[in-house]
Amino acid sequence: MPTGLVALLDDIAVIARAAAATIDDVGVAAAKAGSKAAGVVIDDAAVTPTYVTAFTPDRELPIIWRIAKGSLFNKLVLLLPGALALSELLPWAMVPLLMLGGLFLCYEGAEKVMEKLGAEEHGDTLDDPITDMAEFERERVSGAVRTDLILSAEIMAIALAEIADSPLFQRAVVLAIVGIAITVLVYGAVALIVKMDDIGLHLVEKRNTRTEQAIGRGLLHAMPRVLTVLSVVGTGAMLWVGGGIILHGLEQLGVHGPAALAHGAQHAVENAIGALGGVGGALGWLIYALASALVGLVLGWITALVVHKVFKIETGAQA
Repeated sequence: MPTGLVALLDDIAVIARAAAATIDDVGVAAAKAGSKAAGVVIDDAAVTPTYVTAFTPDRELPIIWRIAKGSLFNKLVLLLPGALALSELLPWAMVPLLMLGGLFLCYEGAEKVMEKLGAEEHGDTLDDPITDMAEFERERVSGAVRTDLILSAEIMAIALAEIADSPLFQRAVVLAIVGIAITVLVYGAVALIVKMDDIGLHLVEKRNTRTEQAIGRGLLHAMPRVLTVLSVVGTGAMLWVGGGIILHGLEQLGVHGPAALAHGAQHAVENAIGALGGVGGALGWLIYALASALVGLVLGWITALVVHKVFKIETGAQA
């Protein structure tokens, strides 16, 4: 009996050590996968505030919360099992599907640029008379969740690529951790950004110290400009990420020319300014990002023309 008990305890210890090692592996893999997706996370954080621009303050956090719930649904219910299934059964299909998602981002970004330049607007905006504000808000949230689906798909694909050799269960756990952590990070940051003006107003009205009042006034003056800048950055991010997905996808499918041109420009800048250390690398990255955005703008413009002029399709609410 004692021998059996000792053997049982020994087995439990072995299982515990194995579980601890697995948890440690999952943590390392999640950190690695999440860091690789950091660029898309920044884009997501830049895009989302555009969907609450010009809404009344009392609706900002509820809208962000609805988008955040949609984002979690995208990542955990739609993308996680879909990504795992595709990686197991149809790994070749992931690249074309991602490219379609990238084309959708290009289309949305290019449509916003075209409208800013005076093209016909499609769908309602907050400058138009809104007969049903609740319906308009629902459409705005739906549009944000659709855009999030593409960005989330890119995040999950990048994360999955980093752990492709891991067992299926570990891949599932890592993707779930990455999806939840990134959603909390992105929408927590977005909520903080859009409520900064309210925080500033609170500091001013509380009549605290001069320093606090100065900070409050600074926030009140700065936040409208910050949100405007974020709106521009969000549009640029759609084009940059969408164009980058297309370039990378073509490269994976054996069409190296477009990506080679963009990388060529990047390396030329890096080599020309190599003596300045990290500045050359940063400028090279910027050149590649601009090339990706240009590709995204051209492809998005063509797609928008086809959607609106050929098929006569009207889109929903615009940010």
